[in-house]
Amino acid sequence: FAAAGQTMVVISGGVDLSVGAVMSSTAILTTYIMNGQEGRFLEVFVLAMGIGLLVGFLNGIVTTKINLPPMILTMAISNVVTRMQYVPTAGQPGGYASDAFSSTIFYKVFGFIPAIAMYAIIVWPLVFFLLNRSTFGRQLFLVGTNPNAARLNGINVNKIKVVSYVLSGVLCAFAGMLGAAYMETARCQIFDKYAFNSLIAVIVGGTAFTGGIGTYAGSIAGSLLMVVLDNALTLMNMSQDTQNVTRGIVMILLLIIY
Repeated sequence: FAAAGQTMVVISGGVDLSVGAVMSSTAILTTYIMNGQEGRFLEVFVLAMGIGLLVGFLNGIVTTKINLPPMILTMAISNVVTRMQYVPTAGQPGGYASDAFSSTIFYKVFGFIPAIAMYAIIVWPLVFFLLNRSTFGRQLFLVGTNPNAARLNGINVNKIKVVSYVLSGVLCAFAGMLGAAYMETARCQIFDKYAFNSLIAVIVGGTAFTGGIGTYAGSIAGSLLMVVLDNALTLMNMSQDTQNVTRGIVMILLLIIY
């Protein structure tokens, strides 16, 4: 889900390094508001989507209005969002996702299909449609390929870029909620690694870092590769520092091959 938004942003010629900060923030929001209580999903969902939309909108407006690389600007916004996590929490984990919400992750449909797949059934076709069948998708690819040509064809380049960042923020906010349900509790910066992982997954999946080329199917494949790599390193009983070094080396090799 995190790579879905990152795919659209990179296709437009940008990059979103606030992915992890948004996920961590909405995960904290989810556990603190639910705090193990049922019936608060809608409240959490609305607030989480609001956070994702706001951060995405700020990323889009700042990157289109200030002539600086989006990598620098989204990283700066990411730092602000990350520091704000410490204000209500004092750096301590707290609260729990409700049992009903967590069951939508762990429950096995027909005894073998993870319930979280139901979320994928909703999100995946939506992203495929946006990229491959909608006017927005066609404009997004043209903006990433040649923004000047897009502008001469009457496309509002800045608007398309802002929308891509907003969609990324919203999808990452949703991913953070799911992460909270999976972990059942959350702490500050718990999902920060997804800023790096989602970008690597997107690039390894075939999306050009220069924009204009990419598919969501490739990003899904890249995401699965990242999951397999993380699980393999965990099963090898490596220390976290060794895992980070090994992961970095493997990613460099994959990028060279790409």
